[in-house]
Amino acid sequence: MRLVVPLQGVAQGRGGLLLGSLIPCALFYFLQLYLKRRRSPSDPSPPSSSSSNQPGMTRHSSLSNLLSRGPLRISSLATSIAKPDDSPYYMGLDRASGDPYHRIANPDGVIQLGLSENRFCFDLIEKWTSENLRDWVMGREGGDLSISGIATYQPSDGTMKLKMAMAGFMSRVIGRDVSYEPSQMVLTAGVTPAIETLCFCLADHGNAFLVPTPYYPSFDRDMKWRTGVELIPVHCRSKDNFVLSISALDQAFNQTRKRETKIRGILLSNPANPVGNLLSRKMLEALLKFAEEKNIHIVSDEIFAGSIYGEKEFVSIAEIVGSEDFDKNRVHIVYGLSKDLFLPGVRVGMIYSFNENVLAAARKLTRFSSVSAPTQRLLVSMLSDTRFIVEYIQTNKKRIRDMRDLFVAGLEELGIKCTDSRSSLYCWADMRNLIPTYGEKGELELWEKLLNVGKINLTPGSACHCIEPGWFRCCFTTLDKDDVRVVMGRIRKVVGSHTSCG
Repeated sequence: MRLVVPLQGVAQGRGGLLLGSLIPCALFYFLQLYLKRRRSPSDPSPPSSSSSNQPGMTRHSSLSNLLSRGPLRISSLATSIAKPDDSPYYMGLDRASGDPYHRIANPDGVIQLGLSENRFCFDLIEKWTSENLRDWVMGREGGDLSISGIATYQPSDGTMKLKMAMAGFMSRVIGRDVSYEPSQMVLTAGVTPAIETLCFCLADHGNAFLVPTPYYPSFDRDMKWRTGVELIPVHCRSKDNFVLSISALDQAFNQTRKRETKIRGILLSNPANPVGNLLSRKMLEALLKFAEEKNIHIVSDEIFAGSIYGEKEFVSIAEIVGSEDFDKNRVHIVYGLSKDLFLPGVRVGMIYSFNENVLAAARKLTRFSSVSAPTQRLLVSMLSDTRFIVEYIQTNKKRIRDMRDLFVAGLEELGIKCTDSRSSLYCWADMRNLIPTYGEKGELELWEKLLNVGKINLTPGSACHCIEPGWFRCCFTTLDKDDVRVVMGRIRKVVGSHTSCG
């Protein structure tokens, strides 16, 4: 049988070799041209090895691809975090920081009453630093404060020397022979990473913590942003001076479990922020029993423990578990130096836990939030100076008490009462009779008027998840006596404006 090959005759004639090569190539070229013209304009052209020789087609193709890709994306988490703040707490802080009041330089600026910052004993801190900074930097002859201990790597969870100094400082702050074991401490760059680290250690994404309200607005950031945990408000009311009850806690626990959400713990603020009240020994014991019954953890934020200036005693949960037969493994304490010692800029916080597994995990997580070695060395020297610490604690409490009495008296002259509390750096003011309509909308209208007309930034209760509208947190520890008169005059201006509007 003879095989017939197309173009066989042509290929075997004169010039067959040449035509046998050119004709298939020509047919292939025209086929490609035909298919390209019929291709839909929306179909992208396939990449070609010869595209570098066709600059016009390459530019058109690249532009089309870029336009079809859309904007460059970032993660969903980063996208949600980057959104503008819609909480009046952060909006007020931004407004006040952008136009800060100064008696001489900016007398029409915004007075900051929304930031819990203690400046009353800055003179004592400055005096101690000026007297001791040279020895810290240069090193004492025969001492161990040398550059080798500052420039080299240190444990990410804090040096033992600073942990021992922190333990001594906390025992002095708490009093009543309460002692702390340095080996159960994990140091972090502030209380914010301490609380977040505990969230990572105690809960999984989607789990929840019960939090009595009103609570510190930044808990919504500190605990939820990266960990993915939920915060379940446990509402407390003014008729009880906003003190937590076990019945309200149990109700919130049961309602959350019905949603099939796992509850991993309770977050307490003691002293409470923003109210300023204290948890009694009896209540702490009841909370520990509740936690054991439900098999959950307790995280106690005690950052204001050294700012108590009333007759009521502060009781740390560490004292309860140390003296009673409770399960210590479920108790975790956070503390820092930004409030009681007015060192927010040095960024030092602490986790104190009785749970070895939590401590082991937290030590590794501090790789992302360790305290610098120079900061640790400075604090070891400061916290070990017993004479200075005793003087500071006594002076600080007296100055806070005097300013609170002056500030609360000024509010009372305007018909504004505050809850009965003798701790922390703020007061919880009742302005329910000043809001135009009863509800969150009316509260925010008053807040905006105080901010825009009175040029005063307060924290509205709704930012703290308070169930009763009309309450405001007023931080007074950035003021002096002359500033208090200015604040009361500005509030009077707003109150008069509100009254005249009916």
